[in-house]
Amino acid sequence: MYQRLAKLTAATVKPAHVQILKRSYAVSSSLIKPIKELTHLDSNVPEATRNQIEEFNNYTIPTYARPEFVISHGKGCYVFDSNQRKYLDFTAGIAVTALGHADPQVAEVIYNQAKKLVHISNLYHNENAGALAKKLVDITHASPGGQWASKLFLANSGTEANEGALKFARKWGKQFANGDQKTEIVCFTHSFHGRSMGALSVTSNYKYQKPFEPLIPNIKTSEFNDLQSALDCINENTCGVIIEPIQGEGGVHPATDKFLKAIRQRCDETDALLIFDEIQCGLSRTGKLWGHQHVSGCTPDILTLAKPLANGIPIGAIMTNKKVGDFIKTGEHGTTFGGNPLASAVALHVLERITTPDFINSVNEHGEYIKDLLNQLKEIYPDTIKEVRGKGLLIGVEFNKDPSPIVKMARERGLLIVTAGCNTVRIIPPLNIGKEEIIEGVNKFAGALEQFRSI
Repeated sequence: MYQRLAKLTAATVKPAHVQILKRSYAVSSSLIKPIKELTHLDSNVPEATRNQIEEFNNYTIPTYARPEFVISHGKGCYVFDSNQRKYLDFTAGIAVTALGHADPQVAEVIYNQAKKLVHISNLYHNENAGALAKKLVDITHASPGGQWASKLFLANSGTEANEGALKFARKWGKQFANGDQKTEIVCFTHSFHGRSMGALSVTSNYKYQKPFEPLIPNIKTSEFNDLQSALDCINENTCGVIIEPIQGEGGVHPATDKFLKAIRQRCDETDALLIFDEIQCGLSRTGKLWGHQHVSGCTPDILTLAKPLANGIPIGAIMTNKKVGDFIKTGEHGTTFGGNPLASAVALHVLERITTPDFINSVNEHGEYIKDLLNQLKEIYPDTIKEVRGKGLLIGVEFNKDPSPIVKMARERGLLIVTAGCNTVRIIPPLNIGKEEIIEGVNKFAGALEQFRSI
């Protein structure tokens, strides 16, 4: 029934109406068939692989806790380890590989550009960086409420983009009469903006911050979705406010309409810049081009983006409105690798594919489909699953206790998932995932869930 209705709606109604129709039916409960067999035991790894990892660890700073197998290649929504075991990837490289792994068109773009020019530095123009900046602005202009976008700075990562945005906000505050005091930046609880010193300073997780104190000064932390707390924090000494319209690492929490609009108004009243960190929730991940577009009439002064922009080739960007873009002058910011011809060429190609109305509509369709299945699991296991939430294919499953063990349990069934804050597991597959892969993934998740309930 689902497939027949999906085809009917695609053929007979405009995309804007599809979401309404999709809610008029239920996914069959017969699709839920928990996979209990442990086919990918972590312990079932050849000695040669363990020896290889041990050797690597002798030369690698131990900042990551990783299972003892080696991912060797991928295809579509799957990756394979060096023991030829196949895993369904519900992490997408932490919301990066929007088009899946080893996409042939992306590979062709990389190959063709690598034969032509990989790097030239920002001492000179290249053919792709300016075209990418124009493309991002044009695509934003064509989306609802997107006329605010004006200029871009191309960086190498989301963290770098956030660092630049914080610098822009600090400079912005200097122009006012109280410029020596207008240096405060407001961030929010459960946020994640990166691991470098500036980005870490506005990432309000003390576990991440403590080893590196003192952090940068004049940072205020407000409660996320607490309107009065935000209004109390944002004042005449605030130069910038940084917020994820939909938090990812913090547990997949959307900002409420009232909250986001009030912050926008308060920033206008105090001449502070509003920075939307859309590194995880932007570029179609939530079923709209930008995550903030779920709240009508609320636009940023600065928007940072990265993860899916080049499907895994490192790149990030700062997009600004005109007043900010014109305010930053030559020599005030820079990067060696940012906007290089290779990354920009791939990003141009990826943008063409992941921002079409049909593609975004499919993200919404598949997001609703997977949430319907996950909500069935919630009904089956109400004592274990507290809530299923999210938009598009940025989905959080909140548990009644720490779900960390379920990551291993899912992996040993051939499913890769990742946790987030607030006892939440994130479901962030490639944006071009199919329904058969969704069913497979949910059933492997269901099998892991049954094991998790027994501990």
